[in-house]
Amino acid sequence: MSEALVSPVRIGKYAIAALGFLALALGTLQSVVDPSLPLLQRELGIGPGEGALITITLLTTGAVVAPIAGKLGDRYGGKRVLVVLMTVVSAGGLFSSLAPNLPVLLLGQVLQGAMIGALPLSFILVREHLPPGRTQVAVGIVSGLFTGGGLVGTLIAGPVAEGLSWHWMFALPTIAIIAATVLVSRLMPRDPPIRSDARIDWLGVILLSCTLLALMLGIMTVTRAGLPPLAVGAIAVAVAALATGWVAVERRAASPMVDLRMLATPAMRSSCVLTFLVTASSGMALFLVPQLFSVSAQGYGFGADTSDIGLFLMPGAIAGVVSGTVGGIAARRFGPRAVVIMGAIVGAATLFALASAHEAAWQLVVAKVLIAFAAGIGSTALLAATATAVDAKDTGIATSLLVVTRVVGIALGTQVAGLILAAGTDPVSGRPAESAFVTGFTVAGVVAALSLLVVRVMKKGTQA
Repeated sequence: MSEALVSPVRIGKYAIAALGFLALALGTLQSVVDPSLPLLQRELGIGPGEGALITITLLTTGAVVAPIAGKLGDRYGGKRVLVVLMTVVSAGGLFSSLAPNLPVLLLGQVLQGAMIGALPLSFILVREHLPPGRTQVAVGIVSGLFTGGGLVGTLIAGPVAEGLSWHWMFALPTIAIIAATVLVSRLMPRDPPIRSDARIDWLGVILLSCTLLALMLGIMTVTRAGLPPLAVGAIAVAVAALATGWVAVERRAASPMVDLRMLATPAMRSSCVLTFLVTASSGMALFLVPQLFSVSAQGYGFGADTSDIGLFLMPGAIAGVVSGTVGGIAARRFGPRAVVIMGAIVGAATLFALASAHEAAWQLVVAKVLIAFAAGIGSTALLAATATAVDAKDTGIATSLLVVTRVVGIALGTQVAGLILAAGTDPVSGRPAESAFVTGFTVAGVVAALSLLVVRVMKKGTQA
């Protein structure tokens, strides 16, 4: 019997648990760098500039790899590509754990960046082997556990680095990734590749990769103070030229990297715009809240150290984990439009309230919980809806584009928030003015509120 006529094998809770375990391990490996960056700078004898490269490298690589992994997963099967990708990530983790210097550590981070492609590949597998309702719940579980891994990595990085060495904070999650990959390989049935005589659109792959790379580097460069307007314009022109060339190639390709007709559908278009707004606003809060905690207590701040800030942010991180599962279930029960509206209302209201009320630590803790939960349910509902709305053959590329949009949104939100604080910093004391935080929270609230306008304008897409 032809493969096309064979019903897909349904998967059980153990296969979903294996995917969730893998997502948890990947999130842990991704997040160990941020809390340990000062330690890495001391151990490797590098300054803040080189240290920033460590955090930038993984996200930049991830933004480039995710759509390629999604497309290859659509073409050759999600399980097959996921195992290959996890082999690359495991090699990156081992390089990082054994790194004697910065160049080797950066190479490890480049390879680790491939982990961002694991999410769309996981979505291909659950779409292939689960009915639509359970697919949305499974997407929420996997997304939530990836976020949960971020919490685990933040908590274990310091104790592991201090109790063993910084090498082990890369080695332990890598061992977990290898074990989880073995479980996925054994428990997840094979999803057959799509039969196609058309060649892969490698020119489209290269142009899309270059466009995303230029965009990520452009965001991080343009938002730095002191960049001449001519340089900003040159970067914008370069990104626009690459994007235009990619669109031209995709329109003429027999088997394009991204079907532009799919990208132009109301459901896909609205999901991308809404995901960007949700993550950009939450990215601003993600940067501003810890900065406000760390400002000297002699004035409007709290003078919290790194350990205290971690404790203050823990409830918000837990809310982000829970929001993944809740977002998937809510999207199934109430529809993505209702979930996005609720998340946008809660997020915008909280950010506006935070702009006027931030005198007590509990206010920031509660606000961070609400913002993380609102952003989590909104972005997860959009991912879950997209995973079931597009054709099965486009699940990987469609969800990977949303994953990339999330990365870009968070990166841009963080950089803009940093620029706002830099503009309001006293050159003598080096401390941002309280008005800079008020401006930052207000701008983030406006961005979150724009989601409501987009939902109204793109009603058809959000209902899909």
